[in-house]
Amino acid sequence: MCPWTFLTNHGRTLLFIARHPDARLRDIAENLDVTERTVSAAVGDLVDAGYLIKHRQGRRNRYEVQHQVPLHDAPGGRPTVADLLRALGDVEPSPAAGAS
Repeated sequence: MCPWTFLTNHGRTLLFIARHPDARLRDIAENLDVTERTVSAAVGDLVDAGYLIKHRQGRRNRYEVQHQVPLHDAPGGRPTVADLLRALGDVEPSPAAGAS
């Protein structure tokens, strides 16, 4: 396995959540091959920055990507989260989102 990736853990987490909004932090961590602590920190940062909204549903969280929010560090213009996700590929939620 290559020791580096093209996307940061924040970008990979955002993309995974866009595809699987009901996923648990544990599921995200396993799929991204990082620790739950890493995912938790990335999700917290994304929520704090306004890219995600966290909704509590019983004992679980559901995440809502804020597609209209501009990327704070993007060069050239004001691309949004939707522009980033579109560039990275299909972001339709999986039917088995969050299933474990």
